[in-house]
Amino acid sequence: MAETKRKKTYNQTDILENINALYGKIPPQSPELEQAVLGALLIQPDSFHLVVETLKPESFYDQIHQEIYRAIQNLGKSNRPIDIITVAHELKAKDKLDIIGGELYLSELTNKVASASHLEFHAKLVQQKYIQRELIKSAIEIQQKAYEESEDVDELLNFAESEIFNISQGTIKSETVQINSLVAKAISEIEEASKNKNKLLGVPSGFTAIDRYTSGWQKSDLVIIAARPSMGKTAFVLSMTRNMAVQHNRPIAFFSLEMSSLQLVNRLMSAESEIPNDKLRTGDLSESEWQQLENKLKLLEASPIFIDDTPAISIFELRAKLRRLVKAHNIQCAIIDYLQLMTAGIDLKGNREQEVSTISRSLKSIAKELNIPILALSQLNRSVESRSGDKRPQLSDLRESGAIEQDADMVLFIHRPEYYGITADVDGKPTTGLAEIIIAKHRNGATGSAYLKFIKQFAKFSDYEEPEDYQELAGNIYQSKINSLSSNNDLLDNNDFDSSFLEKESPF
Repeated sequence: MAETKRKKTYNQTDILENINALYGKIPPQSPELEQAVLGALLIQPDSFHLVVETLKPESFYDQIHQEIYRAIQNLGKSNRPIDIITVAHELKAKDKLDIIGGELYLSELTNKVASASHLEFHAKLVQQKYIQRELIKSAIEIQQKAYEESEDVDELLNFAESEIFNISQGTIKSETVQINSLVAKAISEIEEASKNKNKLLGVPSGFTAIDRYTSGWQKSDLVIIAARPSMGKTAFVLSMTRNMAVQHNRPIAFFSLEMSSLQLVNRLMSAESEIPNDKLRTGDLSESEWQQLENKLKLLEASPIFIDDTPAISIFELRAKLRRLVKAHNIQCAIIDYLQLMTAGIDLKGNREQEVSTISRSLKSIAKELNIPILALSQLNRSVESRSGDKRPQLSDLRESGAIEQDADMVLFIHRPEYYGITADVDGKPTTGLAEIIIAKHRNGATGSAYLKFIKQFAKFSDYEEPEDYQELAGNIYQSKINSLSSNNDLLDNNDFDSSFLEKESPF
């Protein structure tokens, strides 16, 4: 019977202890700074709040200092006073007082500093040393794993990504600012918006009905676009990508986890030239179609669209690529097709719901960090299919809905009645080619529905071009639709809201 190989595990403490042997260097540390921080916390009442967001017990290199700070942390979190006596009592209750050197060592710490005036600065330096140690530990473990012949390369890459990502996620902090500077910035943006004739503050989708609700996709927003398979999710975002890049010259990053970059380009070419995709695949084009293709693709070819078709891309890799794209090409919007095909880059022991939660939370974090809107496609669960009636999706239909719904600034659903064999509404008005974009969640604005055309043979979405289109689709049910909208306080209770466009836009 073949001997079963066991993968070697690496203890983080052992790795730190081996740094000196491997490189002839001791890990980054500063006992004096650690003592200064602890001494300041012991002599200055109510100073713990200055470092609570910066430091954790592991931030200290000396294990004695870790135990002392853990006792201080326990006292601070329970709103108990922090001084030599209370810290000593807390340590004694945990059987740690003798380990740290007793009350004598606590007293010595208070003699290391005269005041807590430099506490925050010292704490940041202690945290920097901790980050350096963590990077060294991860780098050494990655190196040691890389030497193991039995180590799977894909698993190693995934491990390396997750290690670095976890360190960076744990150290990203935003500064707290006073409201006066924020008010000034908000007023400045309002003034700029007043000069904007088209009233679009963000990246325009190119669909008039949608932009009326959103004023364009806003910076730092996470937008989830969800639908059942074959409803047209990819076609919808490809149409938007074309509008944003070709019509408005906005650089767009498109991450396709499902289709290859060449397949995406073929679909873009079909929609742009209005030549069916199957004809493009076979090359069975007439002379006039070749000419049509050449003429139509000039703008598309020159557009700032950047496509990445890395399968099962991890959050860490996405973040790194987007950072480079934003810096090099001033990317203004990122599109991900689709969320459930991504990986978190960390081992969650097969817990898919927790992994999706990590992915959605990280996407929101990336959107804020890079200050761009991120549009992520998502699948819906099968409950839509089993539902009677018009089968319009709702928030609870989101797969792993809790985390996605919570993290998203906007949630949009694509609903095409024609897909379910519904060719007319209750009043007999046609629904052929109708696509309803349901804005089910809008953290900073109104919810409702926008209506687009879906041109099936070109897998393309477009605006209604002529007023006659609205008149043809408008029916008596329009009034009942308005009545249902009137219960939405976000939409109709706003004094500045102009509902006149609904009269043109709504086919119901």
